[in-house]
Amino acid sequence: MSNATPPGWYPDTAVPGHERWWDGTAWTGHTRPYAAELPPYVPARSASPAGPGRGSGGGSSRIIAMVVAGAVVVGAAVTGAVLLGRDDDGTPPVARSSSTPPAGTATHDGPGGSPSPDASADGGDPAVLVDQLNGITLPVPDGWEKPENNMDGVPTMRTTRSYNCPGSSGDFCYHGTVTTRTPNAADADTAEKLARADIADAADAAYQENAVGTRIHGGITSHEQLAATSVSVAGRTGYEVRWRVVTGKGPGGYVQSLVFPSSVGSESLVVVRYAFDAGSGGPPLSLMDTLTKGIRPIGDSATNGGVGSSVAP
Repeated sequence: MSNATPPGWYPDTAVPGHERWWDGTAWTGHTRPYAAELPPYVPARSASPAGPGRGSGGGSSRIIAMVVAGAVVVGAAVTGAVLLGRDDDGTPPVARSSSTPPAGTATHDGPGGSPSPDASADGGDPAVLVDQLNGITLPVPDGWEKPENNMDGVPTMRTTRSYNCPGSSGDFCYHGTVTTRTPNAADADTAEKLARADIADAADAAYQENAVGTRIHGGITSHEQLAATSVSVAGRTGYEVRWRVVTGKGPGGYVQSLVFPSSVGSESLVVVRYAFDAGSGGPPLSLMDTLTKGIRPIGDSATNGGVGSSVAP
């Protein structure tokens, strides 16, 4: 597999002006618009025409401009070619232009005639959290929201009401947060191993320090494991680990790492992290199980907390 087509962004013929992510094995549901290309550099021309005694200097400027323009063209040609390895159909490595997708570029029909996930899969529905890269959706509970921007840059939903963090009055905390993540391929090879390895990171991210190093809950002083078990997620076998964490300030909370195989692409593992405050302000712990049951592949219209359904906290 050393000659496999490398993961990367390639043109999507189904969506003009967009690229789709190839994970090294299959197409995923993650798309993005083409990055804007900068115009080639053009040297400034002299404001006055070349006069007597300037012929030599003017010629030199034109030569320099031609050399620079030639270098830009050559550079564009070099960077525009992408060396790809063996495609899914077994064809040998070939050099492709960046405007030419590798064999099997996603179309609206998608592999096997199934619709491929689209960037607008949720249609802006506030009741659905969409993870395009992993091909899943989660129901957004009543009283929760999908923030437009977050520092992690991962699909996130959280309780709408914030409060001053107990360990830093200048920061805002939320009673409940759920995020989906794509782990590195080397993190673990099974759902159980990855869930057991991820739970400490999930706890630290929620209650130890925030992204800028502030202990907004006073840090974690201890934890207790409440569950570590196999679980069915969208018809696939996953694994979850749940902790109760005690913090230096405030009521602490509950964190959970849920790991299961994606239903798209190479079926790589997906991580869903839950963080619920303890005490009267936090969501009921049973909501974690309800949300897990509501996870669906993109395009699945099943109800029971699936796409298009809101879930009461």
